[in-house]
Amino acid sequence: MRIALINENSQAAKNGLIYTALKAVADEKGFQVDNYGMYAADDKAQLTYVQNGILAAALLNTGAADFVVTGCGTGEGAMLALNSFPGVICGHVEDPLDAYTFAQINDGNAMAVPFALKNGWGQELQLKYIFEQMWLEEPGSGYPKERVVPEQRNKRILDRVREAAYRPLIDIYRDLDPELVKGAFAGEHFRELFEAHAQPGEIRDYVLSLTD
Repeated sequence: MRIALINENSQAAKNGLIYTALKAVADEKGFQVDNYGMYAADDKAQLTYVQNGILAAALLNTGAADFVVTGCGTGEGAMLALNSFPGVICGHVEDPLDAYTFAQINDGNAMAVPFALKNGWGQELQLKYIFEQMWLEEPGSGYPKERVVPEQRNKRILDRVREAAYRPLIDIYRDLDPELVKGAFAGEHFRELFEAHAQPGEIRDYVLSLTD
């Protein structure tokens, strides 16, 4: 599994702390982590939580990432932004129990964490526990276990509803403010990471055309 970490501007100073906790768990699982930043509060490329959604959608819809870890001060804005795009199922994950139940019941591909609200001492431990529970078992296995059949059925229904509800990603990008979209892909290491891992196709070509 390839995991992408994305931080928006209000919590950019915590990028190193989040990356360290995430990578420790990923290394134990044999996962790869790509850090898309922001790396510090004064980065030249400033991401808003709305741009987190634009960026996450590009990564997940091209296979550049299998899962996105992101968030904002409360986690709510980032969750809403990511869920605005096709191919993204993002849960609001506040604690390890949220992580476990979201993974087992909803089988999503992104989480939005409140990196400021209710976080103080022990935040690095809380993050580690969240990441451990997110990938403790095979996602979509159900919880409680006697609910696995209806939960998996409901997830398939949800996937079909979402397919019917969303327009193609490139059409969405084209209808947004061009500077907003370009800014989402302006991170220091975006192009090298995206080029290396995104699958060939129309979305990859379009996104890269915005970084020339």
